[in-house]
Amino acid sequence: MAPPLININDIRLTFGGNDLFSDVSFAIGDRDRLCLVGRNGGGKSTLLKIIAGEIEADGGERFVQPGCKIAYLNQEPKFDGFATVEEYVLSALDEHEIDYAYRVYMLLDSVNIDPQADPTKLSGGEGRRAAIARALIADPQVLLLDEPTNHLDLPTIEWLEGEIKNFRGAVVVISHDRAFLNAISTGILWIDRGVMHRTDQNFSKFEEWSEEIFRKEAEERAKLDKLIAQETVWSVQGISARRKRNQGRLRRLWDMRETRSQQIERIGNVSLAADAGSTSGKVVIEATDITKSFGDRTILTGFSTRILRGDKVGIIGPNGAGKTTLLKMLTGQLEPDSGTIKIGTNLNASYFDQKRAALDDNMTLWDTLCDIGGDQVMVRGNPRHVVSYLRDFLFDEKQARSPVGALSGGDRNRLLLAKQLAKPTNLLIMDEPTNDLDMDTLDLLQEMLADYEGTLLLVSHDRDFLDRVVTSSIVMEGNGIATEYPGGYSDYIAQRKLSAAPAVAEEKLGSTSGKGGKKSVSSQAAKPKPTGKMSYKDQREYDNLPGQIAKLEAEIAEIEAALSDGSLFTKDPDAFQKKVDRMAAARAELEAGEERWLELEMLREELGLS
Repeated sequence: MAPPLININDIRLTFGGNDLFSDVSFAIGDRDRLCLVGRNGGGKSTLLKIIAGEIEADGGERFVQPGCKIAYLNQEPKFDGFATVEEYVLSALDEHEIDYAYRVYMLLDSVNIDPQADPTKLSGGEGRRAAIARALIADPQVLLLDEPTNHLDLPTIEWLEGEIKNFRGAVVVISHDRAFLNAISTGILWIDRGVMHRTDQNFSKFEEWSEEIFRKEAEERAKLDKLIAQETVWSVQGISARRKRNQGRLRRLWDMRETRSQQIERIGNVSLAADAGSTSGKVVIEATDITKSFGDRTILTGFSTRILRGDKVGIIGPNGAGKTTLLKMLTGQLEPDSGTIKIGTNLNASYFDQKRAALDDNMTLWDTLCDIGGDQVMVRGNPRHVVSYLRDFLFDEKQARSPVGALSGGDRNRLLLAKQLAKPTNLLIMDEPTNDLDMDTLDLLQEMLADYEGTLLLVSHDRDFLDRVVTSSIVMEGNGIATEYPGGYSDYIAQRKLSAAPAVAEEKLGSTSGKGGKKSVSSQAAKPKPTGKMSYKDQREYDNLPGQIAKLEAEIAEIEAALSDGSLFTKDPDAFQKKVDRMAAARAELEAGEERWLELEMLREELGLS
């Protein structure tokens, strides 16, 4: 058996007077594919820097086999001081590694980056691709990757998966992307409350394995608590009579209490919830034959969709395909070149921006949430003390007065979630919300979005997250084509394969020659749209329904405002109950009216009247 490439023995590190981790030991073997996981702020990136030799631990030993080349991908690559991307990538080579320089064009071509481009002007995704090329150029024995999939589109993530699978050395990767980790990992390094756990299993086994560790810890704590209770009873009852003979037993009790006090309970989870607020109209967004171009570049051609209240729609596609453009058009921020977009009624939107533009680095966490001053933040209509609300998102009291600029990427995302989710909203627009979030926070975000009663528009490259959250997917397929599929990413892939099979069969049929060399006809001309007219009754109903729906929505909003007065029930219980009953009836009438309007709208489409 070959010796490990890197040995980490009893590493410890203290930060801010507290142990970040202690007694961390593990080895990295020749073909290991290890994922390093744990809570945000738990020390994952710091440990990766120690492995890379970027920083030194406070104690312990790091041993690297002589001649072992380590390549390290920082979570936030720096491009200052380099005139071109080519120069930046080549800077990873030592003088004796100049023979690898030929790989620069091959790697940059694989990630679609111009070698002569200015690295300081690259987008987030382009910068990450250039940094990956830099990490790979010297063909290292150990590859250390910190959040490599952040800002990458799905084709590039799949390319990176292939590169890692074919890589001849060892890989240690930090990532929140479950599908990515499932695809590449053969082992797990888990930092939990400063302690390292390891298993040689694929990441798909992580939840089962970690829950077993938590179960055993709980059993040990229960045993220790019982023993302490027994010894405490003895100490109270027997200490006077047996003071001299049992000093050893007393010392053992004190030792047990010390051991128990040092045991850290399982860290609590982020508390996530979103209030859909007032009810929106049934049809939230309706786009009909929309087209958009920028110069010679076509983004969309003839795209149509109808998004209803409660739909959770994922927008998928490679970087530069036009996902953000489509999102802006659907939400009324950008006009299409042609076609129509109808925005529904009574919408209260909240926008989660991947660039976190809503956060000011110079403001404190306190001021970010209490933007009108004071110490209270309105959380879905109810006042909360800002420190209490911050604790829901795993921030402590000391951090409340810290500047936003001092936060890590994951902490910034949690702060933005805290800010956005405090507002009542019935339309959530989320652009890459999963970047830098730890697994536990991702799980809770998924659960929150699954329970959310409003409408969701989600741009994401996280395949597992899409599968768990969305009910349909709009896929930007290039050349102006966007197609909507029911379900998440896996459903889209399955449906694309199914639709491709008949197309291949049809192509084969069309290429087969019969007698006389004539080809079989494989398709027919498209049938023209049917034309006709609605009955007088249906047309009258169609014309009147929008006004009726608007009146019901206004009535519901008025009742909601009245019921928000907490004293109404105490002052007049009968009036309160009447308003509750009328609210239920009005919502039922609204639902029926919207359903009928949709039926009539579909009839108009069938008749060629829309």
